[in-house]
Amino acid sequence: MSYKDARIYVGNLPPDIRERDIEDLFLKYGRIIYVDLKNRRGPPFAFVEFSDPRDAEDAVHARNGYGYDGYNLRVEFPRGSGGYRMGGGGGGQQRSGGGGMGGGGGRGSFGQGRFSASRRSEYRVLVSGLPPTGSWQDLKDHMREAGDVCYADVYKDGTGVVEYLRHDDMKYAVRKLDDTKFRSHEGETSYVRVKEDKGGRSRSRSPRGSSPRYDRSRSRS
Repeated sequence: MSYKDARIYVGNLPPDIRERDIEDLFLKYGRIIYVDLKNRRGPPFAFVEFSDPRDAEDAVHARNGYGYDGYNLRVEFPRGSGGYRMGGGGGGQQRSGGGGMGGGGGRGSFGQGRFSASRRSEYRVLVSGLPPTGSWQDLKDHMREAGDVCYADVYKDGTGVVEYLRHDDMKYAVRKLDDTKFRSHEGETSYVRVKEDKGGRSRSRSPRGSSPRYDRSRSRS
């Protein structure tokens, strides 16, 4: 593979982004050789090169559509490179809002449905004890402490489900987020219980609010 296979493009960045911020976003996926931030003219974008092309693929899978400081990142291989290429929204500055891809900020869309990445997984946990105003955005934000969330949903009985991209993240969530304090966007708090869903994606229930649900992140402490 050529060096281009280990290099990724990062777009739709906040205007005040720094190279260190970009490095922090991708450091956990592998050793970074360099970060090249372009922000002198027009919207900022960057190139990040990893030492291993497989780390670059992991970064594209996990960070494309990721909500950062109100912006949904566009992460893909540069045009003409031979690596895996994610499909990923158009250019321009797409602010994160209600349901749909990414979403790391907007809380006002309670009841809009679920958050969902480009794929689902079998690494699923069940969450109980959510307050009445707890939305899927609140649940995603709480559970992303354990890793990259690719799906989340909440139900009318105060329970919810979360799917992770990685098995280790699911296990980490059960160990570290069980019996932790949860806070909704309206300030309600409760202590939630988290356990692994041994039955997979067999349940079909009505989420809070309107019909469909939601999709797709990681900042392990």
